[in-house]
Amino acid sequence: KNKARLVAKGYSQKPGIDYNETFAPVARLDTIRTLIALAAQKEWNLFQLDVKSAFLNGILKEEVYVEQPQGYVQESKETKVFKLNKALYGL
Repeated sequence: KNKARLVAKGYSQKPGIDYNETFAPVARLDTIRTLIALAAQKEWNLFQLDVKSAFLNGILKEEVYVEQPQGYVQESKETKVFKLNKALYGL
């Protein structure tokens, strides 16, 4: 079974030009420690999971445009870009 993935070249973005702020929604360390202590006190089982595609299912709040990928450039539209409707790997 063959698989392929289209990846945006996010490394080519420049702060202040292509974006103004960055944010990663993660829990604070003291919050995690408090929850672990509470779970230990109450003898609860703890489970961990990682939702690897959560970012890809998010809604874009701003307009994002990407260049056409090599090998998929449309004839007579070489200078055009694509507007993303959903998040893409590499942003």
